[in-house]
Amino acid sequence: MSETLEIKTDKQGVATLWLDRADKHNAMSAQMIAELSQAAAALAQNELVRVVVLAARGKSFCAGGDLGWMRSQMDADPQTRAREATALARMLHALNTLPKPLIARAQGNAFGGGVGLLSVCDVAIGADSAVLGLTETRLGLIPATIGPYVSARMGEARARRVFMSGRRFAAAEAVDLGLLAQAVPTENLDAAVWNEIEPYLSCAPAAVARAKAFLRHLGPVIDETVIQHSIAELAACWAGDEAPEGIAAFFDKRPPSWG
Repeated sequence: MSETLEIKTDKQGVATLWLDRADKHNAMSAQMIAELSQAAAALAQNELVRVVVLAARGKSFCAGGDLGWMRSQMDADPQTRAREATALARMLHALNTLPKPLIARAQGNAFGGGVGLLSVCDVAIGADSAVLGLTETRLGLIPATIGPYVSARMGEARARRVFMSGRRFAAAEAVDLGLLAQAVPTENLDAAVWNEIEPYLSCAPAAVARAKAFLRHLGPVIDETVIQHSIAELAACWAGDEAPEGIAAFFDKRPPSWG
């Protein structure tokens, strides 16, 4: 029984994977990361599922990594840090390679890892009121394990506008960046998501899976070498001086040493 997620599947084979930590703005804890990996594996193997919608309860889509979880990495040994970074990277890879269409329904804000979740979806539809951002550098971190997927989604040139600055941006700019396919009024969000779902219900499921895998092969390389590099980058940030200071400053409600 999942404590951080809920999966509901309708008669047409549309499974909605709900992030269900609304009180924490759906920030990704170690448990949520593990349960997302488990959910991806189960959905991949379920032949009755034709399409997966990634959605979220509450006001926020996903606030990124749970800061309590990240703070615990500062005191962990290198092996634990590597293991936790690997779990995050493997979860993102599992969603990115899910052999079903994966459509994001972003009803609210997405920061850090939340942008990463949007980037591993085939299509992301967002509310036009949503605010997004790759805010890791404000905390002394970098968009590490999500980086390959963000770069693949936006392209390097567009990603450079937001990847390092920590700047928040509106849904309309997210469309321009290629992160969102559409930004629509909240009341139109479900209809816009359905417009992405419906064509797949007339397609051969195995052909859809094969086409997705082939397109992924044609796109930017995200292989084991790239994934391991992203894991090493995150672990290095956790082991450095800036991340402990940035996260401590957040919890202390004070500016970090750099400003």
